[in-house]
Amino acid sequence: MAEISNNTESITEKITSFFKGVRLEWGKITWPSKQQVVVETLYVIIIVAVFTTMILFMDSILQWILYITHLSDITPFFMK
Repeated sequence: MAEISNNTESITEKITSFFKGVRLEWGKITWPSKQQVVVETLYVIIIVAVFTTMILFMDSILQWILYITHLSDITPFFMK
């Protein structure tokens, strides 16, 4: 029984040591400024919009090609 007790204490000590290390490292973090977060968020939104538009454009072209070659009976959305 004594070995189980010592093992439990060592686990408790390890957990305590881990969280002390986490707290120490947390203090070393340099957080970005609000302006940097806003600017980078806008970059992401713009890039997603550009790629979405490109995919829509390519899909429309491929859909139109399939329609004019009679490989598909689905009318492209821009021709409805």
